[in-house]
Amino acid sequence: MHERSSASELVASLKSELNRYSPGGKLPSSRALVQRFGVSPVTVSRAIAQLAAEGLVVTRPGAGAFRAEARTTLPDPGDTSWQEVSLSSDAGPEAVPRTVDASGVLVTLAAPPSGVIEFNGGYLHPGLQPERALASALARAGRRPGAWGRPPTCGLAELRAWFAREIGGSLTGSDVLVTAGGQSALATALRALAPPGAPVLVESPTYPGMLAAARATGLRPVPVPMDADGVRPDLLEAAFRATGAKVFVCQPLFQNPTGVILADERRARVVRAARQAGAFVVEDDFARHLVHDDAGPLPEPLAAHDPDGVVIHVRSLTKITSPSLRVGALAARGPVRERLRAIQVVDSFFVPRPLQEAALELVGSPAWERHLRAVAAELGTRRTAMTAAVRTRLPELTLAHVPSGGGSVWLRLPGPGAEEPALVSAALRAGVAVAPGSPYHCAEPPAGHVRLSFAAVSGPAEIAEGVRRLRAAWDELPAAGR
Repeated sequence: MHERSSASELVASLKSELNRYSPGGKLPSSRALVQRFGVSPVTVSRAIAQLAAEGLVVTRPGAGAFRAEARTTLPDPGDTSWQEVSLSSDAGPEAVPRTVDASGVLVTLAAPPSGVIEFNGGYLHPGLQPERALASALARAGRRPGAWGRPPTCGLAELRAWFAREIGGSLTGSDVLVTAGGQSALATALRALAPPGAPVLVESPTYPGMLAAARATGLRPVPVPMDADGVRPDLLEAAFRATGAKVFVCQPLFQNPTGVILADERRARVVRAARQAGAFVVEDDFARHLVHDDAGPLPEPLAAHDPDGVVIHVRSLTKITSPSLRVGALAARGPVRERLRAIQVVDSFFVPRPLQEAALELVGSPAWERHLRAVAAELGTRRTAMTAAVRTRLPELTLAHVPSGGGSVWLRLPGPGAEEPALVSAALRAGVAVAPGSPYHCAEPPAGHVRLSFAAVSGPAEIAEGVRRLRAAWDELPAAGR
């Protein structure tokens, strides 16, 4: 059993027994709990820590854990209804509402109920994460002299230099800012590049977390359609002319959610269109390390061939390692870099030094390349299993593109978009969680879609079972809706 789930079960068991103890009464020792429940000392420690965090027990060093005193009065719930008026009253008639809809992000962050297959996940399954290598890296990092001191606000010089080498071209460490993951980098870039109320051009469909960050900043996402070769440059050029936008956000490699790669003949034209409009391209290179072993040579980042500073490059170590290794990078040339740095400092001061040191230890260890090779092979196997299962069991759903990188497939539903929520609900009842397609569009979607993750599950067997359950959910929908 996984350590975290064991701790949760132990917490539930101890909660059911707390009424047996009077306030101040001592709970059994850690050794007794280990023997009674057949769990490890680490599990007992986690369970007691959670109970203490909930205020149910108190711990005394050297003495043990004791039931906490009962609360004599409940806190006054107060009256927060006034906030509804305050939050909806913007500064003037032209102000852009900044209501934050995080539903598209929460779909990939929330853990599904027990027994539900996670086709909606946004991160690698724990079995694919380099947990041992991360633990070793963090332990080594913690012993470095000054590891717990204040880092430079731009990030450790060695880590910035590593990111610059990874991006390529003539970029150097001085062009890089270390960020708290890719989401933080995107939010910083959007705030830096456009004022509230301004339009921002985005691929359609695109990553919901970026759309949420743009809207939270007061920006107006404007969709630019894609095809099998990525964003259409002719429509991008027209969108720049029509809107006067100064920012275009794109994912040229293994685009989320479609998985397509921006074609070679379009890459220079995209950057040129932005340059002619006096605009920036925010290149979200989130999936470069999620390449499959049969992908072949990858195109270099747009930023590697951009001497004029048009491209703001974003990348992260989080997707390829662990959701909690929130270390990423923003790369930029020219005056915009100082604006990016200033916004990041105001928002968060700096990325914690132990995380930066651990990231350095990880990417400099022999385990790093082994991990990349293992993930590439496993993702390729899982993608093949997913596409074969979908084509065999769900031929009604259109798989327009088989990705060679990333961790998901994008399926178009044959009927009207109204059936998308019905399928998502039916799938959950059948025991499989899928991501609805509507949050990936910033305007009316052309059809219903679902995104299925093969990276967040345990392997081909779970993929086959998940698609079987999705077939059952599809069959549950009224025939008229199909």
